[in-house]
Amino acid sequence: MLAEPAPAAGPKVEVPLVVDLDGTLLRTDTLVEALFVLAREKPLSMLKLPWWLARGRAHLKHEVAERVDIDVHTLPYAKDVLVHLRAQKRSGRRLILATGADERIARAVADELGLFDAVLASDGTVNLTAARKRGRLVEEFGEGGFDYIGNSVRDLPVWAAARRGLLVTPSPRLAAAANRFTVIDRVFEDGRPQLRTYLDAMRVHHWLKNLLLLVPLLAVHRLHEPALLLNALVGVVSFSLAASGVYLLNDLLDLPADRRHPHKKARALAMGQMPIAHAIVLLPCLWLAAAALTAWLPSPFFVALGVYAVLMVAYSIRLKDIAIVDAFVLAMGYTLRILAGGLAVGVAVSPWLSVCSTALFFGLALLKRYAELVTLRSRIGHEARVRAYRTTDATLIAGLGAAAGCVALAVLALYPIVEPSGHARWPVWLLCGLLLFWTGHMWLMGHRGNIHDDPVSFALRDRVSRGFGVATAAVLLLMT
Repeated sequence: MLAEPAPAAGPKVEVPLVVDLDGTLLRTDTLVEALFVLAREKPLSMLKLPWWLARGRAHLKHEVAERVDIDVHTLPYAKDVLVHLRAQKRSGRRLILATGADERIARAVADELGLFDAVLASDGTVNLTAARKRGRLVEEFGEGGFDYIGNSVRDLPVWAAARRGLLVTPSPRLAAAANRFTVIDRVFEDGRPQLRTYLDAMRVHHWLKNLLLLVPLLAVHRLHEPALLLNALVGVVSFSLAASGVYLLNDLLDLPADRRHPHKKARALAMGQMPIAHAIVLLPCLWLAAAALTAWLPSPFFVALGVYAVLMVAYSIRLKDIAIVDAFVLAMGYTLRILAGGLAVGVAVSPWLSVCSTALFFGLALLKRYAELVTLRSRIGHEARVRAYRTTDATLIAGLGAAAGCVALAVLALYPIVEPSGHARWPVWLLCGLLLFWTGHMWLMGHRGNIHDDPVSFALRDRVSRGFGVATAAVLLLMT
């Protein structure tokens, strides 16, 4: 009897590739992003979070997603992962997006990319993570009937049911655990945050602003006293840590806007270089460290630091969207530094000095807005806006800012006449001349579109401003 011929081998069928969203396809967490958008746009809705969470994480995700719109076009996608998925799609492989994110957000991402054949996501009732995701995928494709790409320890049950696994930026511990559950085909190292990433997010280069706490000692010519200087420097460090916490909070609340900005989109949080979870942990640590340092200083200093923190949080949430008010609040933040410096060393700050500081920094805050308007106008056109300002406001903002700077210099010039200290007046007037030159130079740079970010950051890179800093230091040394 002749043996029957073996059936012809059919074409190889590639199992589908299932892709996680948060931390895998995206270098961010969509739920956390949505929560910060909610806090920014509808802060009163944050009071409902405990009630939503009591009904389950899936319900919480659904309620938040219903109230905010995330701009999926500007989200930080993992480039290496995206390149791999596009190659797989071109080869004819089925791609499935399976995520614990809410279905509304997941479908928006899928529509944006146009890569996925199906979307499995949390639906307001079932939170599709860990064992629930595994169960759903096994129900759809069977044990070993899919490959899975993920990034979290919560994905271990899914990898256990997958044919093969792919990992995105895993820790050594996660990589070892995943290898025990399945065969790992590929590891995507999409870039880990370095120390410089955190320092940039904390705006360490802006800590120079907090040297304003030394101004009261300079004003009374007591900078050479070690005990007072030490107190002032402790105050500088405390304010620097508190300010870094404010910068992180501001960036978290401004993520969507920063990603649309031509320059701010390069910030660590906006690009996804620094995980949002790290910023959320770092922020309270910075504030607690700042508060702890105040134990070294007189108790009124802690009050000044608290007022500064509350004012800046209010600025980050709402006040920065009110024209002119935003600049005044920033100016008050600088004046609070000077007042806090006086409290740290027990030196009363002259009202003349407070007025001079507020006017000077009000003008510089308006310069920042003006420079942003000029930059965006050159890129987007006259329809560009910077918070509450329009490009048509640029001329008015420039005039108001320059006038504020002149008022500050006039007050400073009168200071040694009204409150004589027995020292020569000419160093103060020389300082006025230097400041007049520098503010004029900065407004000219802003008008030419050379200031693309914070004026302080520009000044640190600008040769003329660095020369001004050296000359000012020499005059202050003469005054001391």
